[in-house]
Formats: sequence, C-alpha cells, structure tokens
Amino acid sequence: MSAAVPRYAVIGHPIAHSLSPRLHALFSAQTGVALEYIAIDAAPGMFADTVHTFFARGGHGANITLPHKAAAFALADARTATAQRLGVANVLTSLPDGRTEADSNDGAGMLADMRGRRGIDPRGGEVLLLGAGGAARAAAFALLDAGIRRITIANRTVERAQALATALDDATRVRVVGLDDLARCGPFDLIVNATSAGVQHATLVLSATLAHARMAAYDLSYGPAARPFIEWAKGAGCRAAFDGLGMLVETAAASFERWHGLRPDVDAALAGISAGSRS
Repeated sequence: MSAAVPRYAVIGHPIAHSLSPRLHALFSAQTGVALEYIAIDAAPGMFADTVHTFFARGGHGANITLPHKAAAFALADARTATAQRLGVANVLTSLPDGRTEADSNDGAGMLADMRGRRGIDPRGGEVLLLGAGGAARAAAFALLDAGIRRITIANRTVERAQALATALDDATRVRVVGLDDLARCGPFDLIVNATSAGVQHATLVLSATLAHARMAAYDLSYGPAARPFIEWAKGAGCRAAFDGLGMLVETAAASFERWHGLRPDVDAALAGISAGSRS
C-alpha cells in the first residue's frame, strides 16, 4: 500500500483476535476514505516505545485495548475532558502540531449499544460491575452518568476496586465487594463483565444465585472471549445476555469520525462484521 495512505492501528496484548482492522476496512469501503489499519501486539513493557515508534513513522491514530488504557492516558501530550475525567484512554490521535491526544469513547459506545440494540436501559437500576481495570473504569462512569441507582464493583483484588470507587467519588451510589462476597449482594438488574478473564483464557467463577429472570447480562468483550460469561448468564436464567460486539463497532465508528470527519453506517458495519465472524 502506498506510503501516502494514512496509517492507523489497534494496539493491545493479546491482539490477534481483534476485529478492528476488518471494521475499519468496512468503514473505508463505505465512505471511500483510503487508509491502512493494522493490529500491533505490544507487551506492557514495550507499549510506550511501540506507540512512539508508530506515530514517529507517520501513524495518524490508534485504538488502544487491554491492558494499555491507563498507559495510553499517561503517555499522551493532550487529553480530552472525557479522558481527563476517567484517567484512561482507548483512542490516541496525532494532532497537527505533533502532539498526541488521548480520548475515551468506551462508555458512550457501551451505552449506545445497550440502549439502541439490546433493549437495556440502565437508568434507575442496580448494577453489578465485574472488574476494575481501564474498561471497567469507563463503564462505571458512563453507568453513573446514565442515572443508575447504584453500582457494586466486584474485583479479585479489592484494593483496585476501591481505587476505582474513590475515583468515581459517589459514596451514595458506589460500593465495593470482593468476588467471594457476591453471595450477600443483589438482586441486580444488570451485570456487566469488564474483566479480562475471557481474553486471557482465565476462569471467572460466578454463582448461579446471582442471576434471576429480570436481570440482563452484558460483556464488554466479544466473540470467543465473551462466550463463557454469556453461557453462564443464559444457563443461570438471565432474561438476556449480550457480548460487546456492538460496543466495539460503536467505538470504532466514533474513532473513525474523529480521524476522518465522517460517520460510517454503524448498523451496516455490524451486520457485515457479524456475517464475517460466522463464516
């Protein structure tokens, strides 16, 4: 591909599973915007060097996925108000003056998918959030902004969950528990899995007693990574269970619009990527 074509990437670890390159190829075909978009695997110790090299060699923008969202925020030269509030970023953009800007559109993408496609309105509900990393951080702020009644954060390391609760700064609507203490909590209207267990091929053990017929389940991961949680939710009796493929498409579209000034057809891209994933 010609060097004149603008270069973009998704950076994470692991990254081979990412559908982002296929999504941006679909957006390119929809809009006629020529681009190169690749997946780059960067272990935590190599993330900063990988990002600096990518932009130094002409990269225009990058989507950032686990486990690098806090690191992306830290290395940026400029930060949007949303990223500044959250302390994490999933989008890095090269600015005209050479600086790198950090932004976060994870929370907005999650809510757009929940409300627009999944029939989930979290407003006024009791929410259980599993995990306390970068994705969980964006989800927690978005859910509180959406007007939930309360969020319970459960994480294997309680100290990380408490740090997230401190950042949220809403003592009346936020509580923290360990994963082993979930039996005394609930009932919940919505359970959101923001852990990296599926991507890391780790086991997330949840009791069926957490679920009930009025509760919805949503995994921020998608595809095989979300399958164990989705199967648990369905088997435990949740009224509905969804993975985060729609969220991925929403965040990818928002990134594309930030970089190119054009909003792609999200539903068409979701249909295309879903069909491709089944083939």
